[in-house]
Amino acid sequence: MTEQMPTTYYAPTNTTSNTGPYTNTTLTPTANTTVTRENTTTTTTTTNYYYTSPDTASPTIPTSAAKPHTIPSTTTTTTSPTTVTPLSTTFLNCSNGGKYLDGVCICPDELTGETCSKNNYCKKQTLGQFTFNSTLSGRFAYSNEKCKVGTSGAGKPQALTRCLFMNGSANFSHPQIFQCNLTLSDIQQNLTSPADLEMLATSTQILTSNPEELTAENVTAAAEIVNTLLLSANATENVRVAAVATVSQLLNATVPDDTKAKNATLGLTVTLDQLSVNLSLNLNASQSQIVQPNLVVQSAQISAAGTQGVQFTSLKGDSDSFIANRIQLNTNATQVVVGNGFVADALIYIQFPKGEGVRGRQTDSNLSLGFVLYQNDRFFHSKHYMRQRATIRVLSASVRGQEPNMVPQYVEMIFRPIDISGTSLYDFSCVFWNYIQKDWSTSGCSKGNTSDGLMRCFCNHTTNFAALWSYRENYEYAKALDVSSNVGLSLSILGLVVTIIYHIKENFFSKSHGQQSNLNSKLALLCIYLSLLAFIITFLSGVQNSSRQNDTKVQGDDLTNDLLNSDEHIEPDRGSCTAVAALLHFLLMATFMWNSVYSTQLVLLVRSMRRSLPTHWTPLSVTLGWGVPACFMVITLAVTYRVDNPLGYRQEEFCWLAALDRKQQFNFGKPMFWAFLLPISLILIYNIVLLVLTSMATCKVDTRLTSSNKNSSLRRRFLISLSLALLLGLSWTLGYFVLLSSEKTHLIFSILFCICTTTQGLQIFILFTARRRAFRATISRSMQYISSVNIPLNSRQYNLQRKWKNCNMRPTRI
Repeated sequence: MTEQMPTTYYAPTNTTSNTGPYTNTTLTPTANTTVTRENTTTTTTTTNYYYTSPDTASPTIPTSAAKPHTIPSTTTTTTSPTTVTPLSTTFLNCSNGGKYLDGVCICPDELTGETCSKNNYCKKQTLGQFTFNSTLSGRFAYSNEKCKVGTSGAGKPQALTRCLFMNGSANFSHPQIFQCNLTLSDIQQNLTSPADLEMLATSTQILTSNPEELTAENVTAAAEIVNTLLLSANATENVRVAAVATVSQLLNATVPDDTKAKNATLGLTVTLDQLSVNLSLNLNASQSQIVQPNLVVQSAQISAAGTQGVQFTSLKGDSDSFIANRIQLNTNATQVVVGNGFVADALIYIQFPKGEGVRGRQTDSNLSLGFVLYQNDRFFHSKHYMRQRATIRVLSASVRGQEPNMVPQYVEMIFRPIDISGTSLYDFSCVFWNYIQKDWSTSGCSKGNTSDGLMRCFCNHTTNFAALWSYRENYEYAKALDVSSNVGLSLSILGLVVTIIYHIKENFFSKSHGQQSNLNSKLALLCIYLSLLAFIITFLSGVQNSSRQNDTKVQGDDLTNDLLNSDEHIEPDRGSCTAVAALLHFLLMATFMWNSVYSTQLVLLVRSMRRSLPTHWTPLSVTLGWGVPACFMVITLAVTYRVDNPLGYRQEEFCWLAALDRKQQFNFGKPMFWAFLLPISLILIYNIVLLVLTSMATCKVDTRLTSSNKNSSLRRRFLISLSLALLLGLSWTLGYFVLLSSEKTHLIFSILFCICTTTQGLQIFILFTARRRAFRATISRSMQYISSVNIPLNSRQYNLQRKWKNCNMRPTRI
């Protein structure tokens, strides 16, 4: 059955249970101006609904033996246009650091009011012997005085108090003193006796006040204590508040995977669901809430016949922490309330059935509603979804009534992803926590579009909901090479091409090839020129990433609700950029390696005073010159490269080895360091040692160095080796300084590095080709040949003067 159901979103009216910076402006729906956007939602064939008995004494996690009630329904595909009603408001002058956004002032946590002009905190105060720092309203403050060394609670606060609004101002309550020798194990043992529950609750809260210090055993013990306290029939309001504050602190604890801790915290979520339903009943109030930095528990009792829907909203603030005046509950909302002047971080709307048939069966009895909002998903350990940086908020909704037909028609949620610097939303999944599978599930849930950056979810049951989202990096791709770089690289290519042609012509096609040692040296030089030329050409033509991840389409608007497996989206490799990075890695390593081969054979000749190298040196030098760089490249690819995550090997901004971490800091674990900079450093050190040995040998006076030709040849090779070492080593030494330099010297080293690297080919041409007499003689002969070439022309001479004289000597007739 397909039905068209219009859904109109209005701006919020001032019918909430709490007042705050958002509620001082009267917001009313406007029927004249609408902007329509269509959402498509799919309702599955079953509705899962969990009933909780008022007399339940302990949390029950559904198992295969105790399945949730299933309410049959027809398969319905609903296309509902979303209408956003704009709001006409005047500009507010936000004070005290408040930020104006969509018609309201987003106030800092310590301020409230329409323009952020009212204090929302308790000032620093000394109560008795304890001093407490300034604290936000509703929050707990711990004393500056700590337990002494030698006690089991050494370093823990000696007392705590809570900041409350009393008589129109914020003041600290009476402090609770902590017994410094008390441990979590002691508290667990005392829970079985009729002890002071409030003292045990505050002691547990103090013992978990530093979440980063908690172990898995501490988290397990604290969760079990809180679970017992919340389920106790003797628990007072102060006990519940202290227990919820402890849970809020546990949400900041990061402990290794531990089965007991996972089960304890997961069981705690069931207890919190039960608390949210029963809280207002226990306090004999229509609405009640407990708000702590990482946890919100909201409860309400409403008339079944007097409501069409309920909306729970957590409004956006200056920080991500929850504040009481930013939590709102609308107990009679006909539609989801969003629009201008309304900025929500998390929202859930529960709609009850319409129509006389259903309403006629609903007597005028009360519904118990409960909402629990978690700052993160650390109590919900998923085996399928791997979270690294994203913060996933979990929102629980529970409904309990006296009649089983009081079942929500559907549930709609909105989540705002918490910003991660340098990233953007890519995709998300609408899920709920399946206690049987102990993992997230998409069953019965669908998702809407994200055109405004919000994640919209629709489900046909009530439980713990979340929007699992994935992000992708917003890369700042390297700009195209500027004119100076292109000119320098082009001159280098031209110089290397001329050098290679001349080198081959003079050394390999001349009539006399010389000794084998000379041929080995010439081969090493030729390989240096070829590898450097290939590197420059590859760099110039392929270093820019042609297959960018940012060019791929964002999947957020795809309404397919598939369960994500990670919070980070990386496009699978398309091959071209990785191939360029690998080729650049190989060619540059080969250039340095052949320079070492050349220096090594020079040392062998000088130290041993041989006229020729061993016969096996040529194949060995080729193996070292090309084989070692190839091994480095292959090993690096095998260790770091994955098709589904190529950025372990290369960078995305341009095609070169990966070097930086997520914070854009140089990472020594990346291949740029251990696969390139480290081996290049070792090669440079090796070359320096060889040059020192060669210089020591050539400077000694030896009777064997009597041949002037041989002595000259060795000295020429030494100068070539020295020049190459300086030429290649200086540029990459400057590269090291670029990485290690401060902001003041970074630009200078970057310019020098750019000049040296882009003109290496030109420098080689000037040093090793242009300065040679044979090359200059060849160029001179070529220029003379060009200038001596004459183009033959057909010509004929005429002597006009002679003919003119002959003409004048003729007689004239009269």
